[in-house]
Amino acid sequence: MEPLNRPAVIVADMLVDFITGALANPPSQGIVAPLATLLAGARSRGWPVCYVNDAHLPGDTEERLWGAHAMAGTPGAQVIPELAPQPGDVQFAKRWYSGFHETGLDMYLRQHGVDTVILTGQHAHICVQHTAGEAFISGYRVVLATDCISAFTPADQAAGIAYMEQMYGAESAVVADLLQSSAANVA
Repeated sequence: MEPLNRPAVIVADMLVDFITGALANPPSQGIVAPLATLLAGARSRGWPVCYVNDAHLPGDTEERLWGAHAMAGTPGAQVIPELAPQPGDVQFAKRWYSGFHETGLDMYLRQHGVDTVILTGQHAHICVQHTAGEAFISGYRVVLATDCISAFTPADQAAGIAYMEQMYGAESAVVADLLQSSAANVA
């Protein structure tokens, strides 16, 4: 993997409703520790940390498929305490799968000179994949922290990662390699 130049870490939907609540995904508990390590390393290097969180309103289109979940302002729409945003981190509310669609994320990344997004969270074949697609279309280098990405099943996870690698040229790496690939470089 080429060294990271000006990265930001994007955390998708590590919310109460997705870990233990309305759409509980037990495999997601396995990514909490490596994701916490990545976030600590990112912060110490000055990389922006951006949370893209479902914050649905009644009647949002996703409700038809998934039922009510991560409703704006509810406890289920909060990041789990183990990964709680820290001072300097930013949160973007989303009502669709992509972390870029009508959230302001792209403008924030451009204002901070980011050229690479390190994607984490869930689900590999849904929100992470749609976020990767818009990142690719927007011209960002897409890196997948594979030990920080979950899905409902191993097959869903593998399919999502394979699709992002094939269709968006996403690079896959684990936290240890990502943290070794760059020193402090983004303020």
